Amino acid sequence: MDSRIRTYQIAADYIRQKIGGISPVVGIVLGSGLGRLADQIENPVVIPYRDIPGFPVSTAVGHKGNFILGHLGGKEVMAMQGRFHYYEGYPMELVTIGVRTMAMLGIQYLFVSNAAGAANPDFRIGDMVVIRDHISFFPNPLIGPNMDDLGPRFLDMTCAYDSELQQLAENCAGRIGVKVQKGVYFGSTGPTYETPAEVRFYRQIGADLLGMSTIPEVIVARHCGMRVFGMSVVTNCANFDNTPHIVNDGDDVVKQADAAAERMTSLFTEMISAL
Repeated sequence: MDSRIRTYQIAADYIRQKIGGISPVVGIVLGSGLGRLADQIENPVVIPYRDIPGFPVSTAVGHKGNFILGHLGGKEVMAMQGRFHYYEGYPMELVTIGVRTMAMLGIQYLFVSNAAGAANPDFRIGDMVVIRDHISFFPNPLIGPNMDDLGPRFLDMTCAYDSELQQLAENCAGRIGVKVQKGVYFGSTGPTYETPAEVRFYRQIGADLLGMSTIPEVIVARHCGMRVFGMSVVTNCANFDNTPHIVNDGDDVVKQADAAAERMTSLFTEMISAL
């Protein structure tokens, strides 16, 4: 057996021992400042990453580092309260270990969220943006020997973000009175924020949103056959010129994401209920 698959199985077996009869079908990855959704999960079982065999710890600002299992929107769910980033120094195998473990536990739908900067000048701080596609400057997490038992060697990414789930998001947003937009997410390694020249370049090639996460998780989720929905919360507006009137700050990103967390929680709950 591939040693990587064995690692995921051991982690999944540990979690099964902790959650009793819960069989989650929906996985949620909560980004910077967005972990408050986990507070709405009913009858929660909290499992710190540090206790799971083979797992790294989350060191990023605004990431608590727990799995939360329970009920949301009438469904059994599994939320990652914080993720792992390539900029933390972890290899892609560990950046995506949470999603692989979710797959071992039977997750069919993956909802990913993040705090992002706006390269689209029409976006404003606090906007909630449905991710319709992405552009990746990350090393691909599928590089290396393929895990044939989990997915194909060459993965089609034409519809990485499920079109039916995007439509469901728009329908649910309308019902609960939450405004959403759509955009293309651009992901790079970080941890530096983008220079104004980079922002102009990324915008020119089609980016609406800029971030340092999410894409490796989405690739791995699709490799495992999950249906993926992605959402960004705009927490800062990108600086298109070299004047210091806009300075990106990690603590402010978390603050702005926290302000939008309630609306995102309402939307995710409505969507999960409708699945």
